[in-house]
Amino acid sequence: MDIDNETFYNPEKIAIIPMGFCYPGKGKTGDLPPRKECAPQWHDSLLSQMKNVELILLIGKYAQDYYLGNKAEKNLTSTVKNFKAYLPQYFVLPHPSPRNNIWQRKNDWFKPEVIPELRQQIKQILK
Repeated sequence: MDIDNETFYNPEKIAIIPMGFCYPGKGKTGDLPPRKECAPQWHDSLLSQMKNVELILLIGKYAQDYYLGNKAEKNLTSTVKNFKAYLPQYFVLPHPSPRNNIWQRKNDWFKPEVIPELRQQIKQILK
């Protein structure tokens, strides 16, 4: 995002809302998916209290599927590659877990095409 810690941790500027509000446990290949009841229970209520939201980062497939529904592409890679289609409301990104380092190596377009645009969007909003 290319912002300093003071900005990132300022609740007047940045909010982080997880898809699940509890640790779902460990599965065979990593953490289990977020519990399905969390987002419907909490997200609308939380977002309704944030009056000046200018951009929502949808980080990972669970967030993208929940918010984009049938507007999401067939997979995460296609959705992220088509990130401009979801602007100005949403910016879609892969989840920054260590497992996604492999994804980033396979998708060498991501860093030069998507990250500069994300930084530009954030910079404009925070002016």
